[in-house]
Amino acid sequence: MARVKTGQVVPQSGQYRPVGSRTEVTLVQGKRVPPTANGTTKFVMVDPTKHKNR
Repeated sequence: MARVKTGQVVPQSGQYRPVGSRTEVTLVQGKRVPPTANGTTKFVMVDPTKHKNR
């Protein structure tokens, strides 16, 4: 699974959980991980976005 930290570009869209937290956030591929109130935070992907074939 993907791991990113504050300021990095997201490699794959999906639900990410900040390390040490129970909450989840949606991060979008190609966008930067936004800053947090706690400074630099590491995020671990818990559920990748699923795309339907068109």
